[in-house]
Parts: sequence; C-alpha cells; structure tokens
Amino acid sequence: MTVRAVVLGGLITLVFTAANVYLGLKVGLTFATSIPAAVISMTVLRRFADHSIVENNIVQTIASAAGTLSAIIFVLPGLIMIGWWSGFPYWTTVAVCAVGGILGVMYSIPLRRALVTGSDLPYPEGVAGAEVLKVGDSHEAADDNRAGLRVILAGALAAAGFSLVAALKVISNSLSAAFRVGSGGSMVGASLSLALIGVGHLVGVTVGIAMLVGLLISYGVLLPVRSSGDFGGGAAVADVVGAVFSSEVRFVGAGAIAVAAVWTLLKILGPIISGIRAAALSARQRREGDRVDLTEQDIPINLVGLIVVISMVPVALLLWGFIDGTAISGSLGTLVLISVVFVLLIGLVVAAVCGYMAGLIGSSNSPISGVGILVVLAAALLIKAIHGTGDNGDQTTALIAYTLFTTAVVFGIATISNDNLQDLKTGQLVGSTPWKQQVALIIGVIFGSVIIAPILELLRSAFGFQGEPGAKSDALAAPQAALISSLAKGVFGGDLNWKLIGLGALIGVVVVIIDEVLGKTTKRFRLPPLAVGMGMYLPISLTLVIPIGAFLGLAYDRWAERSGDAERRKRMGILLATGLIVGESLFGVAFAGIVAATGKESPLGIVGDGFVHWAEALGVVVFVLLIAWLYRFTQRTATSVEARR
Repeated sequence: MTVRAVVLGGLITLVFTAANVYLGLKVGLTFATSIPAAVISMTVLRRFADHSIVENNIVQTIASAAGTLSAIIFVLPGLIMIGWWSGFPYWTTVAVCAVGGILGVMYSIPLRRALVTGSDLPYPEGVAGAEVLKVGDSHEAADDNRAGLRVILAGALAAAGFSLVAALKVISNSLSAAFRVGSGGSMVGASLSLALIGVGHLVGVTVGIAMLVGLLISYGVLLPVRSSGDFGGGAAVADVVGAVFSSEVRFVGAGAIAVAAVWTLLKILGPIISGIRAAALSARQRREGDRVDLTEQDIPINLVGLIVVISMVPVALLLWGFIDGTAISGSLGTLVLISVVFVLLIGLVVAAVCGYMAGLIGSSNSPISGVGILVVLAAALLIKAIHGTGDNGDQTTALIAYTLFTTAVVFGIATISNDNLQDLKTGQLVGSTPWKQQVALIIGVIFGSVIIAPILELLRSAFGFQGEPGAKSDALAAPQAALISSLAKGVFGGDLNWKLIGLGALIGVVVVIIDEVLGKTTKRFRLPPLAVGMGMYLPISLTLVIPIGAFLGLAYDRWAERSGDAERRKRMGILLATGLIVGESLFGVAFAGIVAATGKESPLGIVGDGFVHWAEALGVVVFVLLIAWLYRFTQRTATSVEARR
C-alpha cells in the first residue's frame, strides 16, 4: 500500500464516481469499476521498476468504491423529490456516505473467512479481477495494457462525442411515440445512448432478455389495461400513458422487485447464518493464539467492534441534527434511539446479505435496490409504529424525510459490503494482505464521499429530478430514489396502493417459479426475477437499449470464442463497454456544469426545433454506424495484440 497507489486509486475513484452518479441517476444502474481500474493502474505503474501485483490490487480496491458507494444516489435524491431538501448540504451528504461506507467495511470483515476463504461462492468479478492482475503482472502484458487503455479511450471519446453532437441538436439521442391500443394506450421509445449499450454488454444476455420480458409485461399488458377509458376530453395519448405508467404501472414493478429481493434473502439465509458462526469461531481461535498467515490477517475484530460502536455516535448526531427543530422534534430522543438500534442491527443483516449476494452473482448484478426497498419499508413501518403518521402535513412530511435519511445510512452499509468481499476474493487469489485492502477500501470510501455531494448538487441544479417540485422536461429519472420515496410516502400517507404492489408481487412469484424451473431443467436459460422487475419499473426509453447492448455483447463474445485466446478478447469487449459508460457519463457531468452556469436547458443547441425529424433520422444512422465501428475497432485491436505475441 504505497503513496502512489493511494493517489492513483483516489484519482480513478473521483472520475469513476462522477460517472457512476450520473449513470445511476439517469437509468438506475451503476457499473463495476474494478477491472478498468486495474487496467489503468497496470498501465501507469508499469513505468515504475518496483511495481507489484499487490500494489495494483490496492489501486483497484480503492477505485472499486466508485462503483459501489455511488449507489447512495438510490436514496438521497428522494429528499429533494419530496421537497424536504432544496439542495444537497455538503457536509451532511459527505458524513452520510462516509459513516455508512465505513460501517459497511467493518460489518463485512467478520464474514471474510466464512464467505471468501471458507466458501465455494464463485465471486465472478473478484475472480475476473484477479485474472486481469495476474496477466498484467507478466512482462509480456505491456501490449495488452496499452491496447486495453486504447479501447477504453476510444469508447469514452466516441460516447462523449456522440453526446456532444446531440447537445448541439444536430442529431437526436432519443426516440418516442405513443399510440392507442383498443380503449387504452401504450408507447415505444429508445434512448440512443452508448452508455446503455455498454451496460447491456456488461450485464449479459440473460439479464437483457429478462428486462425485455418485464418491458412487455408493463408496456404490452399493464399499460393498455390500466389506461383503458382514460382518454376522454381529447387528452393527449402521450400524457395519459406517461401519467398511468408513473402513478400505477411502476408500483406493480415495485411489487415484483420486492418479491425478487425477499426470495433472494430466503435462499441465502441459511448460508449467511452459517458464515457468521464460522467467522465468530475463527476470531476466537485467533484470540487464543493460533498463528495467522499474512494473507489471513484482517483488521483485529476487537478494533472492528470498537469502530462500529464509535460510529453510532456520528450516526446519532446526524439523525439528531436532521430532525432538530422540525415538526417531529418533540419525539426526537425516542426516534433517534430507535433509529440507531435499527442501523446497528439491520446494518449487520444487510451487510451479510449483500456480501453473500455479491459472492453468488457479482456486485454488478446484486439486487441492492431490492434490499433498499425492504429497508425503507421496514424503517417506515417501525417509525410509524412509534410516532404514528403525524397530526398534520408538516409532521407527515418530516417523518417521510426522516425515514429516507435513516434508510440512506443503512444503504451506505449495503453498498460497500456488497463490494468489500468481492475485493477480498481478488486479494486472496493474488496474495494480498486483507487488512491493507480493508484500509484501502476505507480510503476509497472517503474519496468517493468527498466527490458525491458536489456531483449530486451539480446535476440537481442543471437537470433536477423527475417528480420534484418544478422539475424540468429533461429531469433525471433517479428511478430507485423515486420508488423508495414513493413507498415511504405511501406508508405514512396511507395511500399506498397495496393492490398494485400485490399484483406486482404475484407477477414476481410467477417469475420466481419460472426461473427456478428453468434452473432445474436447463443450464442455459434463466429468468432473473429482479431484472424482470427492473424491466417493468424503468421507462421503455431506457430499458429497450440495454437488451440491444446485451445481444451485441453476446455476438462479440461468440466471435471471441472462435479464437485461441477468448478471455483476452472478451476482456477487450468489457473495457470497450466501460469506456462507453465513462465517456457519456463524464460528458453528462460536464454538460450539467454548463447548464448550471448558463441557466439554459439547451445551452449548446445550434439547430432549431424545425430540424427535429432530420435530427432523429441522423441520430439513428450515426448511432448504428458508431457502434459498428467501435466493435470492429475492438476486434482489430484484440487481434493485433495476439499477432504481436
């Protein structure tokens, strides 16, 4: 753990955190940053004679915080949406991210022996990261690293360039059309987003198909049925369809997501309990003087416990300061005490659940948003049982805001524990010292916490969030935050349509059954319930492009498998997908700065509204040609590296 590793990891964290915050607010998804961070690290540190594989691992461990802590955006924007915050207070936001993230590291430490070294969990991203580091550590890998960096840069520049031309209004980056279906209506649409193509490539065709199934359920069945008879008085089809989707269909999707999360928890509950018991036994053996190898040394468990207890003080202060002087300050002491206990206990459960899920299916595919749904419902019901719904509107709003704030702290624990064990698996495979990785991840949490607050405020001032008072037409969807805040409002307002959520739950049960049957009868086909729920919940303009990216990724991987070095070629595809995401996301952050500075929604536009139809046609053509060129460039780059070897 060198100074240069910390500095490099910190710089990568700042860049990737900004990209992930933008992507998460736009489409509700974030991307894993470990592998691209490892490639960048190996390219840079190779210039130093004394670099090592474990030093590169420290860099990717720090940078991995960018792909995880940024998921706090699934909760915090809800405070803007309900009108409680008018902006993101810097130090409060930093403290929530930092305290929750550090607790996530602490809670997952006792699980390492049971869930990493003493388990047969696959840890797909952890193993992949270790393989990248091993390949990069050889002297022959210099060409691979340089080629990988070229692919990342090509993808990033292409995505940023496409977004820039779209911002100029020369081309359009979105298509949509609403239409009648019998007495109801529906719509089709697509966001011409290279970042979404990259997301689809990374999540894979199984998730892509599941999202398509969810899309067909929402837009092919639910939306026409729920909008039936709503077109009286000459109402515009697009307006009716949009309103019905936001107020009704999304809650059906929420029910499906909740069932998927609960089912996941039930499946892994037994192994989690066994893992905690094994970790406790291991800690007792070390205290009794058993020799522990360097590669098995964690932060001492007594120090872990002390940090957890001490962390409850800033948690209590944050909660106290949040409601002091508000309409519910009369119950301040009781609410803070109960909430601290809630964070302490539920945080441990969430850490174990998320850590196991990461080991089972990877950090990127882990249903962490489903965990957030369960946490906010549990917090809302607990706070409602203690305080009631409030005597007036001000009290009810304060209770909703307090519930979201408490959930944000727990969610910080969930995001980091979802990643920590994945990093420790990589470390185990390359011979790293666990306690140094754990310290490195804490450093990454601090770097991420510092940058999340200003990026959130920049995007809020430039675009705003859908559903907040005075939201603009191009407001960011922030889908998880919208859902979680809606659930909290529904619990306290008593207007949560449990029938819609129940319908979604029923659909979720059917999907779970289908997925389990497929799992037992075939090894090739699955229908991940959470992906189906996300397909039902997200707008079609976002959902439709992700499966396209998944099928492009499948085609690329099949091309890669026809060579003698398929893994190297596939890795180039992953790096291209990462570059697409980073490039578009960073341009989005830069564009937000221009919007905030000028006060204009389209500050770069050089073409009038009369060009819109031509812009749509040009957008499709440029989008398709650019994707074709990028994948061809990646294939040529991968092939040329092999030829030189």
